[in-house]
Amino acid sequence: MADTGSRLRRQLESANFDPQNYVKQLSQQSDGDRDLQEHRQKIQTLADETAQNLKKNVYKNYRQFIETAKEISYLESEMYQLSHILTEQKSIMESITQALLSTDKDETSKEMLAAFPKDTEDLKQRTLTSLLEKVEGVKNIMDTPGRHLVYNGDLSEFDVDNMAPIQRVHAFLMNDCLLVATWLPNRRGAVKYKYNALYDLESFAVVNVKDNPPMKDMFKILMFPDSRIFQAENSKVKKEWLEILDETKKTKVTRDRHKKEEEAPNSPVRAEASTNPFDEDEDEPADCEEAVDLSLEWIQELPEDLDVCIAQRDFEGAVDLLDKLNEYLKDQPVTQKVKELRSKVDERVRQLTEVLVFELSPDRSLRGGPKATRRAVSQLIRLGQSTKACELFLKNRAAAVQTAIRQLRIEGATLLYIHKLCNIFFTSLLETAKEFEMDFAGNTGCYSAFVVWSRSAIRMFVDAFSKQVFDSKESLSTAGECVKVAKEHCNQLSEIGLDLTFTLQSLLVKDIKAALLSYKDIIIEATKHRNSEEMWRRMNLMTPEALAKLKEEMRSCGMGSFEHYTGDDCWVNLSYTVVAFTKQLMSFLEEGLKLYFPELHMVLLESLREIILVAVQHVDYSLRCEQDGEKKAFILQNVNFLHDTVLPVVERRFEEGVGKPAKQLQDLRKTTRPVRVNPESTNSVV
Repeated sequence: MADTGSRLRRQLESANFDPQNYVKQLSQQSDGDRDLQEHRQKIQTLADETAQNLKKNVYKNYRQFIETAKEISYLESEMYQLSHILTEQKSIMESITQALLSTDKDETSKEMLAAFPKDTEDLKQRTLTSLLEKVEGVKNIMDTPGRHLVYNGDLSEFDVDNMAPIQRVHAFLMNDCLLVATWLPNRRGAVKYKYNALYDLESFAVVNVKDNPPMKDMFKILMFPDSRIFQAENSKVKKEWLEILDETKKTKVTRDRHKKEEEAPNSPVRAEASTNPFDEDEDEPADCEEAVDLSLEWIQELPEDLDVCIAQRDFEGAVDLLDKLNEYLKDQPVTQKVKELRSKVDERVRQLTEVLVFELSPDRSLRGGPKATRRAVSQLIRLGQSTKACELFLKNRAAAVQTAIRQLRIEGATLLYIHKLCNIFFTSLLETAKEFEMDFAGNTGCYSAFVVWSRSAIRMFVDAFSKQVFDSKESLSTAGECVKVAKEHCNQLSEIGLDLTFTLQSLLVKDIKAALLSYKDIIIEATKHRNSEEMWRRMNLMTPEALAKLKEEMRSCGMGSFEHYTGDDCWVNLSYTVVAFTKQLMSFLEEGLKLYFPELHMVLLESLREIILVAVQHVDYSLRCEQDGEKKAFILQNVNFLHDTVLPVVERRFEEGVGKPAKQLQDLRKTTRPVRVNPESTNSVV
């Protein structure tokens, strides 16, 4: 049979196996339906063996799967960092190239201005005027002195969310602003366009959009919190737009700085000192204005640099710029210009905070574990928002733990599911605690929030635990093993100084109490049912093997003197009811001790007392009602077994498991002491 199975396996595993030919040959060679049924059974057996081997291999390599997933997560993080570094290098190279090009163009423009200064300026203004005559709704655009055209051209606008084309526009780049006009469907004379929007050069940032066919030759204009995407005619036109926009913005910054420097020497000379103290107060702001130098290039470009960092997700760079500004203004007086700069920077800080908050939101991907949140959390802490960072971090981890529990497959074996549940939950809790300690090492005020979060996480775990263990009406032994596993995992948290054992116990008390009471009622009903059929006869186990097995069971229950009640030829001088009651009582005690919490002391004690009373009342009633002297003596022998052997073992085992004596059980044994009487007596138990 084994050779046939191995031959069939090799045949099915061969590379040139053809199912259709195989079935055809099998049909021709078979004598009837029975042969096909036997062959089908062989194939089914082979399929079961293959499935069993596959399952064993999965369990065997389960840890390797987990480690591989972690390595993939680490590799993903490293690839992201590498991509970030390459993007930074690319932006640096582009900035160097643009700086060299702008230098050449500046020299060329200076030569042209030196040769034709007035004619060039007038020509630009006349060109702008002639072009703006074609735009509807721009009458006052030329009221600003010195404004002239730098560049213009047709563009296509796309939707930022779904990249769908919206409209065709014509953009006019001037030396201090950008005008966007839409095409008119019905032209009226020379008017081709309609005014759409006008943006100051300082109010937006330009970001290159990576080509992703068919979406290519695009660039984005960022006016936080809004943005617009435009597509050029080709890559050459797009490059011209990006270069000229960047050059024009830098030219405007340089021009404004030179203008401020030229105005500074021409400012009114301070009046001679006056004896009036109020004159000194009025002059102090002027001194402060002169004391704070905000004309540095990096300060002038700071708002725009922050916009670019936020758009490129360079959170560290943005916070570094903010730290640099705060360090520069730390000891400087607060002037009007400083307030204006602060207002611009605060708007960017708000935008950066919103992006970081979104990074930590549970809607984002929860893969990567707690380490994936470290980047956003650290930057929020640097921005002085450690409380918000703590709240968002814990919400993110709560969602991750809840998702992991929800995705856990419910196995047929409850204990196997509980092992997986505890491993996932407590491992996640331990990793979260370690990451929290690392991220918030300098913010001790956040630790109380973590403790509160841990308690809520334990509640979520207990909900899933109780639903699988207690709501499904598992046996008391299974429930005891599951609770034991949960306790062992919970104790592992002590290595980081987190003790949640009391919380776990307090949340499980209600379900464990209900399970104990329910199992107690089952034992009492079973005992009463056996009592109703009691014939008070000795047990006959029929075989020596059965007797040896019963002796072993009673020894495991702690009944060392049970052999005194065994006779010859497989007889036991006890009734079946008393022996079954003893095994059930000791089983209940052992499982109850596994589930024991101090809060359940009286519940377990009273349950044991009620179960014992059922047996005591039964033998007491039987002694009073039995008239046969021989049977009465046999009943007394069972009473002595319960009183002298079973109850002391129950008291001793309870005291060993709990740590203190069971006074109620001792009192019960004293009140049920049997009286040594003659078989003819009707007295039984005190």
